[in-house]
Amino acid sequence: MNRTKTYMLLAALTALFIGVGYVIGGPAGMLIAFALAAGMNLFSYWNADKIVLSMYGAKPVDESDREPLIATFVTDVYALADGAGLPRPKVHIVDSDQPNAFATGRDPAHAAVCANTGLLRMLSRAEIRGVMAHELAHVMNRDTLTMTITATLAGAISSLANIAMFASMFGGRRDEEGSHGGMIGTIAAAMIAPFAAALVQMGVSRSREYEADRVGAELSGDPKALASALGKIEAYARGLPNYPAEAHPATAHLFIINPLSSGRITDGLFSTHPATQNRIDALMRMTKRGWTPPAATIATSVPQTVGGVRKGPWG
Repeated sequence: MNRTKTYMLLAALTALFIGVGYVIGGPAGMLIAFALAAGMNLFSYWNADKIVLSMYGAKPVDESDREPLIATFVTDVYALADGAGLPRPKVHIVDSDQPNAFATGRDPAHAAVCANTGLLRMLSRAEIRGVMAHELAHVMNRDTLTMTITATLAGAISSLANIAMFASMFGGRRDEEGSHGGMIGTIAAAMIAPFAAALVQMGVSRSREYEADRVGAELSGDPKALASALGKIEAYARGLPNYPAEAHPATAHLFIINPLSSGRITDGLFSTHPATQNRIDALMRMTKRGWTPPAATIATSVPQTVGGVRKGPWG
């Protein structure tokens, strides 16, 4: 159902893009709009992962890392990928106290997963596995590519709308030469289209999060651990006033929990993620339906507090 909803929302975004192009310049405008979108999508397809990782200063790590916490984390990511039948992704770390994680890449063979150091220090090993299984579910479902295309189309619509606005303001009464919607129609499209595109983009992101939670819980074999991790990340986010992601709000939809907002109790139209409590409830229903984990979970200890900073179970 989530997959069908995603396709419908992508179709709506494409139709909106075509409509804006037609209003601005008729058939010729549509062709120009498609050319613009194709160029942006092609660039994003090949470079989105590098751009996002660079934006956050992500550092590549592997199993040979001298820090046991990081080495064990990489080992667990590889084990989850192997269990899911996925190519082993590149693993990155962002030096940030905020507990969060994201995945990027155009396909499973070129995927990267990234966790903040705050996530590794705060969560138990089972919870971290649950979070990374969620990110690998995004990779498995090719959500990273879907969200790249969605963001690119939404950005193209906004760019096109800005062009339409300036053209209507400075182009005089040349509607008969280009625009098929008249000056008023062009201005209306320029104002409404970006807003509508943003709503569709957020809708795609919300539907993908529920699906990644479900698949991630199956990959890790522990829905309760993922639910617990979501609750802890959400609780921490409420008390943290400054986020690294504030400098890059366009990428907020990539994280397991939106780092720019928290505390909602409903799945709002203007949110990139479902309400965290709704996600937790959905995960807990998996266990109540008699769901049997496909694999045993890794035992964990209780996180410690060292020098006032919460530490993970092994560092």
